[in-house]
Amino acid sequence: MVEGAVYNSAESTPKIHELLNGGKIFAMNDEKTLITSSKGDGSLVFYTGCKTDEDWVRNSGIDFTDKAQVLTWFKTEFAGWDSIWLELFANASGGFIPRPQYCMPLDQTWEAQTNITMLGDAAHLMPPFAGEGVNMAMLDAVELSEQLNSETHTNLQTAIAAYETQMRARASETARETLVATEALHSPEAIEFIINIIS
Repeated sequence: MVEGAVYNSAESTPKIHELLNGGKIFAMNDEKTLITSSKGDGSLVFYTGCKTDEDWVRNSGIDFTDKAQVLTWFKTEFAGWDSIWLELFANASGGFIPRPQYCMPLDQTWEAQTNITMLGDAAHLMPPFAGEGVNMAMLDAVELSEQLNSETHTNLQTAIAAYETQMRARASETARETLVATEALHSPEAIEFIINIIS
């Protein structure tokens, strides 16, 4: 993924701002995605998605702080896409951020420690295509709090172990879902996949 942001989108990217209408756009074609989201402060963020080698960022030769280079890459990689999307790259605020996507092992495990644990992406890194990242992190916090306050545990380590066991099981299921969605959204059947989800 390549991430960009636009401040004051109403003035900077008026066509996209009007299309967004305060919401989110999923554009899909040629086994690629472009996701654009409105923010409450009048800005927007956008993310490209396409299949590359793991070392693509390092080997691409692109300076992601150089808007012209990223725009040239987008025109080439997303050739055939409507020119309206160029508005995002031409008017992006600051540099772009390349974000290689990784996913935790679905069967990951570790021994609980006596004084430390993990929540959110630190515990269960995965691509964002299930749309559950923030929800999972908040649920992690709730479940950890419940275990720490439970009178059934004789010490801190058993409370942490109980939290981590249920967190890993829940995260593994969501990771499985996001891997399916990641593959589907970057396939020739992407539109049908989205329609089936919302219908």
